[in-house]
Amino acid sequence: MVQSLTDKPKPQRSAVVPPKAASSPPKAANGLAVASASTLTDRAYREIEEAIVTLRLKPGDILSEQMLAAATGIGRTPIREALQRLAIEGLVTILPRKGILVSEINPRSQLLVFEVRRELERMLCRNGADRATKEQRAQALQIAKSIERAAQQNDDMAFMRLDRELNQLILDVGHNEYATRALKLTQGLSRRFWYQHYRVAADLPLCARLHAAQSRAIGEGNSKGAAEATDKLMDYMESFARATVTV
Repeated sequence: MVQSLTDKPKPQRSAVVPPKAASSPPKAANGLAVASASTLTDRAYREIEEAIVTLRLKPGDILSEQMLAAATGIGRTPIREALQRLAIEGLVTILPRKGILVSEINPRSQLLVFEVRRELERMLCRNGADRATKEQRAQALQIAKSIERAAQQNDDMAFMRLDRELNQLILDVGHNEYATRALKLTQGLSRRFWYQHYRVAADLPLCARLHAAQSRAIGEGNSKGAAEATDKLMDYMESFARATVTV
C-alpha cells in the first residue's frame, strides 16, 4: 500500500494545523463540483512540497509520477506540472526516463540562498507593510499569534505550515512580480534546511519570535520595523546555517 503524503510523520505530534483550505471548485452545468486542472496542480504541489520539506520524501529519494499519483490520489498530469514547479525551485531534479530525484541538502549552498533571500525579503516586507490590504494586515497579525502559539506547544509541523503561509503572504503584499519569482526559489529550500537541522542547532521559540515580529510589523504597517525584523531573522538563520556545518 502506498502511504499518503498527507499522513503525519512519525512520531505523531499533537495540534497539527491543517493546510489552508482551497477555495470551492467551480460547478458544472448539472451542479456537480468539478476540480480545475490548476486547483489539482496547486494541491499536488502543496502536498509534495510539504512532504519534501518535512523529509518524508528524503534527499536522494527517487520518485515517479505513478507513485506520487497513487500517494496523493491526483492524476499524473497535475503531478507532472507540480514537479516542474518543484524542479524550478530546486527541490527535485527530473531525470528523463529514470524518475524524479529529491535534491540533496548542502549547508554551504544554503548560506548563498540566505544572501539572496535577505535582500529580496527585506524589500518585499518593507514595501508590503505599506501596500498590504486590510485583510492581509489582519492575516499577518493572526499568523504572528499562531506562530508563537505553535512554538509554545513545540509543534514543529504547525510552525512549518504557518511559516509557509507567511512566506506566501510576503510574496503577495510586496507587489513585485520580479522579486517574487526570485524569492520563491529560496523559500522551500530554506524551510527544508531548517526542518532537517532544527532539533540539533535551532531554538524554536526564538525562531518563532523572529518570524512573528516580521509578520506583526507587516500587519501593523510598520515598514521600517518590517525591514529590521527581516534583518534580525536573516542574521539568526545565517548563524543557524553556519552552526550546522560543525554540528
